[in-house]
Amino acid sequence: MAFAAEALRKQLGRYKFRDLTIEELKTVNKTYPNFTFSMNTYTFKDGSQKDLLNFSGTVPVKYGNSYNIPICLWILDSHPFAPPICFLKPTANMGISVGKHVDAHGRIYLPYLQNWSHPKSTIVGLIKEMIAKFEEELPLYSLSSSDAARQSELLSYIAKITEGETDTKSKSKTGGDKNEGRFSKITVVGAGDLGIACVLAVAAKGVADKVVLLDLSEGAAKGGTMDLEIFALPNVEISKDFSASADSKVVVLTVNSLGDAQTYLDVIQSNVDLFRGIIPAVSRYSQNSVLLVTSHPVEVMTYVSWKLSAFPKSRVIGVGGNLDTERFQYILANLLQAQALGKDAWIVGEQGEDKGKVIRCHDLANRAMEILKGKGQRSWSVGLSVADLTDSILKDKRKVHSVSTLAKGCCNINSEVFLSLPCILGTSGVIEVVKLEEDPSVQEKLQSSAGSIHDLQQQLKL
Repeated sequence: MAFAAEALRKQLGRYKFRDLTIEELKTVNKTYPNFTFSMNTYTFKDGSQKDLLNFSGTVPVKYGNSYNIPICLWILDSHPFAPPICFLKPTANMGISVGKHVDAHGRIYLPYLQNWSHPKSTIVGLIKEMIAKFEEELPLYSLSSSDAARQSELLSYIAKITEGETDTKSKSKTGGDKNEGRFSKITVVGAGDLGIACVLAVAAKGVADKVVLLDLSEGAAKGGTMDLEIFALPNVEISKDFSASADSKVVVLTVNSLGDAQTYLDVIQSNVDLFRGIIPAVSRYSQNSVLLVTSHPVEVMTYVSWKLSAFPKSRVIGVGGNLDTERFQYILANLLQAQALGKDAWIVGEQGEDKGKVIRCHDLANRAMEILKGKGQRSWSVGLSVADLTDSILKDKRKVHSVSTLAKGCCNINSEVFLSLPCILGTSGVIEVVKLEEDPSVQEKLQSSAGSIHDLQQQLKL
């Protein structure tokens, strides 16, 4: 391997962390000496190509009998900070068993890839999990002679266009989009009802040139994600790899943990643990993006996103009171015929019963709030609110929205907490926080919310 390492060192000239990559490959070679390494051209989904290191070989799997499963791993030039792209490499007499961890093209999906984080994650560790999952569900089977002919055609197709996604810089290095500066891309993280609602709302509004739905669930597509694949929408891509989010202008976070937590604090901690595997990855692939958080509780999870991403405070916001504010203003202007008041009416603070209202006429405000109480926050309505916010950001509208932003320094709040405040939004996120009128009751509510949220954050393990 010493000679091979020196040869690879020359070939990996464009790899950002060449020495780290080579050291890891030495370990792989010791553990799995049958693997062969080479530089080959990889074709990404957008048609762009890049010379990448790949290695192929077989891994031993016991499934009743012993099998040697052929695999191929492509190493991105941002390795070890980005996970490999993994495929089965079946021979002509092998068929692919589409299942929980393998798609029809032989692409391999594993929790280990989803949760990839250097230095904890390694290629050897990845292969060990791969073996364990294949021993639960064998990914290949023997074909009859007629099936083998059809399989040969499939293998030919896979060889010509290897399905995958680019890493952060691949577009710029391979030509990419001709109008890269104007190309707008949004990534929605989480393929639950809210994530799909956001994708549909953003696509319907025509906000972005491309929308990526990042499905972090294990196994093949199901439910709404499968429907999106069946009824393919233009400019919408579904992926399980964080690299598909590269160069997004806005990243919308809709995921919530579905663990077995017993207490409210446990529920939030489960979400924090989930975000620890997500925020660093999307932040790395889209370093100039605006993070838009919808996960619950939105104030706390926006704070968590800010801390984990190390982004400027202006580029991490929560959906906060935007939906309630838009409804509040609509009720005032259209149902209570108070158009003038509606323009300067805001729902501020935190989501829930402790939210405050900013309006000059308290009688009308109370009537509007009574009407507003009957309106829930369903997935599709939050999706519409997200589309509204992304529209203001991408088009640099400089429109005022009530969103969760860092409230330290506002209304005598001295702690690092995020609360909904009226903010002017543009391409860089929050451009300016609009100063609130000095209403003692509103300031008291904001300070109370800040105190309770701060106390809760102090109990979390980031």
